[in-house]
Amino acid sequence: MALHNTWVVLMLVLSLRGQVQTGKIFGGRKAVPHSRPYMVLLETRMWNDETRFCHGFLISDQFVVTAAHCQARIYNVYVGLHKFKNDQTRKGIQVSRAIPHEDFNNKTKINNLMLLQLSEKVNFTDHVRRINLASQGDHLPQHCIVSGWGFSRKKQMAMRLREVEVTLVNRTHPVELHAYFSLGKIGPSKGDSGGPLVCEGGVAYGVVSVSTKCLKVYTKIPDYLGWIEGHMRKK
Repeated sequence: MALHNTWVVLMLVLSLRGQVQTGKIFGGRKAVPHSRPYMVLLETRMWNDETRFCHGFLISDQFVVTAAHCQARIYNVYVGLHKFKNDQTRKGIQVSRAIPHEDFNNKTKINNLMLLQLSEKVNFTDHVRRINLASQGDHLPQHCIVSGWGFSRKKQMAMRLREVEVTLVNRTHPVELHAYFSLGKIGPSKGDSGGPLVCEGGVAYGVVSVSTKCLKVYTKIPDYLGWIEGHMRKK
């Protein structure tokens, strides 16, 4: 399929096909245990009491970045995980403040970014670490990886953290999208929303936002660095 304008393709997929997914790692591999110590699992309770899962990543000892469409009534944040199930060390941390981007559009997923302030500071260990955020967004990052516990074909969360390499595409699109893109089935899918797009020296360049059968979208962190830092200073 020839892609003349990524924005047109994205809008067609979102508005006409209705096949947006938010999760499983396709075409990936099991991650080395605790090799992604910044990874966070979000267990969320919706307003109808339904339980859902999203991902996030630590950027300090008290703040997590995730996707705005992961908004919920209650959040339990799990850090330092490798196995999703049967982990006796799993202890949920509550969220004292959820800050979705004020211009988030749930239909188009533009500005799909949220900051979570934890109710207590986490202790950094070999298994729990923050990740640096990319500050330069004027080039297309290379050697990118997405990781997560997204749903398997059996509609269950993956037992262990998985990861996959993705190649970002250099396409002309409106700058107001503030996003990176990758094409094809390989990449994140149902359950991986909010996880980091990590590139070039282990730096977070993006946030998993939207996944369809042919297109993956990642919110572009360098474009929101001022927004993130501004809200962190308000704690």
